Amino acid sequence: MNVQSFPAGPADTTEQISFDRHELGVILSLYGRFVAAGIWRDYGISCLKGRAVFAVFRRAAENPLYRIEKIPALRGKQGQYALFGPEGQVLRRGATLRGVMAPLERKLLRALD
Repeated sequence: MNVQSFPAGPADTTEQISFDRHELGVILSLYGRFVAAGIWRDYGISCLKGRAVFAVFRRAAENPLYRIEKIPALRGKQGQYALFGPEGQVLRRGATLRGVMAPLERKLLRALD
């Protein structure tokens, strides 16, 4: 029996990425404060090949207000964390999750004033 093997492509070498417990704690802490303020109501988590995504929504049927993404392939270049706005624009990139989420912290403080 002749079995052909195909070389592994780039998609085969990337593994499924997820947020670890500490990262989720930081994200969910901020999410909980926004929910308590009545600004956010739902979230979604996607663990994909090459990236993990935490999306927040005002309502479940809408497009996400913000997306926090973890992309380890960019660790040495732009930082592995990124914050995306509602139109998909990159709002912040960085090596630390708290640094990337800083604009959201400021937005929450302004909303509570």
